[in-house]
Amino acid sequence: MPERFLSSEEYDERAHHLYNEGDYDGALEMLKEGLALYPNSVELYVGLGYARLAREEYAWARQAFEHAMVLDAGHEDAMVGMGEVLLRLGKAEEALHLFGEVKAMGYEDDLELMLTMGRALYREGLYREARDVFAKIATARPESAEAIAAVGYVLLRLGDEVGACRQIRRALRLDPDLHDARVYLGHILYDRGDWDGALREFEQVPPQDHWDALAVWRLVELKRAIWRLAEDDSRLLPWSKRLADLEALEDPIDRLLAEVEARAAGEGVRTFADKNQLELFGLGSEGETVRQVRLLDGHSLRGTAQEIVCQMRDQAGFSHETMSQYMRRLAERWHEQFGVEVPFSDPEAFLRGAVLQGLVRLEES
Repeated sequence: MPERFLSSEEYDERAHHLYNEGDYDGALEMLKEGLALYPNSVELYVGLGYARLAREEYAWARQAFEHAMVLDAGHEDAMVGMGEVLLRLGKAEEALHLFGEVKAMGYEDDLELMLTMGRALYREGLYREARDVFAKIATARPESAEAIAAVGYVLLRLGDEVGACRQIRRALRLDPDLHDARVYLGHILYDRGDWDGALREFEQVPPQDHWDALAVWRLVELKRAIWRLAEDDSRLLPWSKRLADLEALEDPIDRLLAEVEARAAGEGVRTFADKNQLELFGLGSEGETVRQVRLLDGHSLRGTAQEIVCQMRDQAGFSHETMSQYMRRLAERWHEQFGVEVPFSDPEAFLRGAVLQGLVRLEES
């Protein structure tokens, strides 16, 4: 007996499962196969758009969402997906207009749809707009720990640390197993200098459920410092193993391609500075002017050491942090990523250390 064709709904369900598993290539192939049989399926085009979006193929994603909206001009998922694409393409005004249409259609209490909308705004740094979306859905769905935690995340970006902690703790009371929120709270407490509180939050997440390498690294360091443990203490083994597992998840092919792309663009590659050149660019003594530096992401900055670190912080979206908090957090991230030590006692020492480690490149003006 010949094998029956899958229905469009079955193709959509299978693709959705692959997408949730992180297999975007598999989801894409499943959706293409489904569309070959059901070329008028709105849901398959919407799924195709999100699969393309996950692969950062924005032009193709836009085309898929446009197809879906031709078939059904009022399809809310297609409209939100299109809005997210427009945000990625820098068309914030058009995206906000689309999101407004979706809200006007009566979807303000649709949890998943509003969370998708809010997260898209959050990713693009539109924090006030994201706060409005998250706050509305948290009010409409007060039982949703995820929505309440999202309010906390965006409040921190807006500089309201007290409000952020209040909302995240509220979310954790509703759902103690909301691990992302607990790790986020742990980072806030760590950056505040509340080591005991940070450790308490980090270690409430089982090792296998930790997906943030920096959080695990901080947990190990806190346990060693507070409990005075040796590096090979058996009580650290589950966490040390988890940290090694997370670091091993980095795909060497992806790393190689990223380096090739960075070299082609002339940016993003660590090149270690000649110490003798530091004096030429004004890093030799405190207070002198740095002519110009370039970050790994290609941004070029100019000014004194303090001005440059301030610009780094603001461009990264952490203007709510003090200079000391930002330098410490970034130095710890560099340690976790590259295994290097960068002092963070003051902007001069921080910038000099970053230059010596190839994390910031000095340039002639």
